[in-house]
Amino acid sequence: MVELSRTFILLVLVVSLVELRGPAMGQLSVNFYLKTCPHMESIIRRVMQRKVKESPLTTAPGVLRLFYHDCFVEGCDGSILISSTRGNRAERDAIPNLSLARDGIDVVVRSKKALEKACPGIVSCADILAILARDATVLMHGPSWHVLKGRRDGRLSLEANVLNNLPRGDSDVNQLLKSFEFKGLSLLDMIALSGGHTIGRSHCSSFTNRLYTFSHFNATDPSMDKAYAGLLKQACPATGRGGTPNRVVPMDRLSPLRFDNLYYVNLVRRQGLLGSDQVLFSSSRTQKAVLQFANNQTRFFSAFAVAMLKMGNIGIKTGHQGEIRRDCTRIN
Repeated sequence: MVELSRTFILLVLVVSLVELRGPAMGQLSVNFYLKTCPHMESIIRRVMQRKVKESPLTTAPGVLRLFYHDCFVEGCDGSILISSTRGNRAERDAIPNLSLARDGIDVVVRSKKALEKACPGIVSCADILAILARDATVLMHGPSWHVLKGRRDGRLSLEANVLNNLPRGDSDVNQLLKSFEFKGLSLLDMIALSGGHTIGRSHCSSFTNRLYTFSHFNATDPSMDKAYAGLLKQACPATGRGGTPNRVVPMDRLSPLRFDNLYYVNLVRRQGLLGSDQVLFSSSRTQKAVLQFANNQTRFFSAFAVAMLKMGNIGIKTGHQGEIRRDCTRIN
């Protein structure tokens, strides 16, 4: 059954790669580093495996979120990795990025150091992050796909560019879809990529408005299961009653360390953590796909892999654009 599922996903990806062909995608290749750094993927994989053993709760979800935040601002060019300087506040210091797990950035930096020893000046930080996002998914028992490579690193990273490019955690379906369509992604891509929330954790401050101050008529969001709301209130007491916004809870309390389709099962049970998660089941536009993914993990895995390939093509820099950074955290 596992082999059949993998075969199905592979077939879907082959079709999708054909559909993805375009001016930018045509410059990317699975074998881009075949002659210049043939062992780069295995080097990155070993670094990732070691890092996940060190920090199993935060590394894989941290990398996935890092990749998403990178691609949606300035394109998939590694600009999220650049540190601020005296003369420039970079993307990492924007409010939505302050909660990014440092383990995600650390594993990119470690991978780059290992690659610079094996083949200096060859592999871009943008490609490293794209490969790590795939490996993060696989290590958490999720799907695999062939990562297209050949991205170059951006030379611009501005805090001011972040807020208008990332959807908020309380966005409704129309707001979410507008944001994703602007990046060339479809409704199904949006629903599938949201499934990345099947691993990882969220700060209480990201959802306590659903527990205590949802509206004038309902203090607690009525779309949330009452028993689940009770558990969250225990984990995240109201700030005025000794609570702390920095406390974290798992996005999927049933299998927080496994990439699976329980995220969608939770939505059907009205146990989505963020408002932008639960609206995917509440809205008639997205409910059908949520039910399909909740009932068929293979369908979700294939859709997620396709969406990751498409997202990895947003605003890429190739050819003579950008640079190959020697240090992922700073421009050459």
